Amino acid sequence: MAGAHATKTSWRLQEFVAHSSNVSCLALGRSSGRLLATGGEDCKVNIWGVNKSNCIMSLTGHNNPVECIQFNSSEEQVAAGSQSGSLRVWDLEAAKILRSLSGHKANITSLDFHPFGDYLASGSMDTNIKVWDVRRKGCVFTYKSHSQAVRYLAFSPDGKWLASAGDDSTIKLWDVTAGKTITEFTAHTAAVNIIQFHPNEYLLASGSSDRTIKLWDLEKFKMIGSVVLSPPPRCVVFDPDGGCLYSGASDSLRVYGWEPDRCFDVVPVGWGKVADMAICHDKLIGLSHQQTNVSSYLVDLTRVKRPGGAVVQPTEPSPKGSTLRRSYERPMTTCSGPQRVKQSSESERRSPSSEDEKEENESAAEIRNADDYHEIFQPRNAISRSPPKPGDLFPAPMEDGDDLYFPSPNTFNSPPPINIIPSSRKEPIGLNVADFRPNSFHKGPEVLGDEEAQSQIKKGHDTMCVMLSSRQKNLEAVKAVWGSGDVKNCLDMAVAMNDRSIVVDLLNIVNLKPVLWKLDLCTSILPQIEELLQSKYESYVQTGCMSLKLILKRFWPLISETLKAPPSLGVDITREELQKCKACFKQLKNLSNVVKTKADQVGRHGSAFKELQLLLAPFESLLN
Repeated sequence: MAGAHATKTSWRLQEFVAHSSNVSCLALGRSSGRLLATGGEDCKVNIWGVNKSNCIMSLTGHNNPVECIQFNSSEEQVAAGSQSGSLRVWDLEAAKILRSLSGHKANITSLDFHPFGDYLASGSMDTNIKVWDVRRKGCVFTYKSHSQAVRYLAFSPDGKWLASAGDDSTIKLWDVTAGKTITEFTAHTAAVNIIQFHPNEYLLASGSSDRTIKLWDLEKFKMIGSVVLSPPPRCVVFDPDGGCLYSGASDSLRVYGWEPDRCFDVVPVGWGKVADMAICHDKLIGLSHQQTNVSSYLVDLTRVKRPGGAVVQPTEPSPKGSTLRRSYERPMTTCSGPQRVKQSSESERRSPSSEDEKEENESAAEIRNADDYHEIFQPRNAISRSPPKPGDLFPAPMEDGDDLYFPSPNTFNSPPPINIIPSSRKEPIGLNVADFRPNSFHKGPEVLGDEEAQSQIKKGHDTMCVMLSSRQKNLEAVKAVWGSGDVKNCLDMAVAMNDRSIVVDLLNIVNLKPVLWKLDLCTSILPQIEELLQSKYESYVQTGCMSLKLILKRFWPLISETLKAPPSLGVDITREELQKCKACFKQLKNLSNVVKTKADQVGRHGSAFKELQLLLAPFESLLN
């Protein structure tokens, strides 16, 4: 089977419900690529392990939606900014609130931790940038230079500079120790949404809504490269060795070089509004969110072209990078105190108040998954959030679809075994009774404490409650549209929700009333039927087969006659109807291949697919 997916370059890793209301922001731990923080309109911050479905910790304390979130370099702390302008910093290893900071007058839009010292920079819709001393709980400096919202902040790898980008189309470079502006770049013509420092050289990359990525030499303070792309970039990240720049847009990942400007590769990735990217060894991880859901995607960088015309090789990052310009000099020890950063006046500094203490007491860090928490944040021998060895991280999936992998007919001499979950099952799928028993039940005299036993029993419960709550909201929204009588709009809404169970519920209703089927409805639902036919759930397969059968019986004669009719016959067919027939024909072609593959199965499923194959027989003659 390994050879069947050897050519896969990108794939979706997982999708899960992250919050009880819409997700508003997320961030990857850049050091490991294994930790994920999400912020939501429910005012919570949730911590997850990438490729794990259960929430590790839930952090509360904000009274307004969380707008921005960021890990520190060691991934021991996470900071979150809210819609009201307040900041909170949690200590993840101690599972407690560390600091509550206030001073901004509008939404927090950007955050970045200093790479060595205990400092945090924040940008806001109020146009100000503040640098905070997390240990002493005070604002050590406020930068006031942007004329519009600050969209992104980044400390340089050596911690001496802070770069800021904003809606005013400018990029500003600040000297952290002197507390003043070094230079300003103004070549962009629209909001600058993302900036990244080169890992080794004095080089800065920026991405803007003007659909360009620009590169800036930080020795000569001039632009050395600019590429135009569509759609506009949403994320950029340098390769660890500094040899190229990866840019994430809504439909792809692009690999760029500079001096001269060129694009080495374009990898199609369906991650949509990708919100953050990180590299772990030879894999690039990208994250996007929609409504209450978060999706993660992987790109295998060993299959991506880069400078020299070769694919990326999984090697260790070069410590010096290129020799074209200066490299950063990183300190041998961490910053020892706030004297490394220019202090503001006494009026700018802020000491803890009784109000702050009250806010901190009201904040909490609830451990949702004790096993993952102890494994990641309190390991005995090694920190499991550290990058794993190459090859151990996120193997490629066994199939192209969401549910199953189907080998080609030549892979085996006999039809491949397919594990279908029956619709008449009497027990839950994916639950092991042993998981709910104390260790003493099967390991001798050892007995779990009450808290650990409850943690095991509750494992996954909160995630399931959030998922069911989200599904109920979606069903209520669909029900409201259904009342208008617009079946197509109702199904389109269900498809956009990305919840296949709701699509199945609607199709089961429409299948009972064939009169509801229209040609434009077929164009929307045929791609969904293709996914249902390949599902591991028997009920989904049955619904897909029934819907396809009704479509073939009701519309195949119309589609066939429309496509066969020559223009000279004067058939009165509108251009719109012709396009619908062509779209259905193209989708039925794909479905024909799926049906043909599954018609060799035995049992009830095999019979259903054999019947569909007979109904599609005229389709084959039309192809010829």
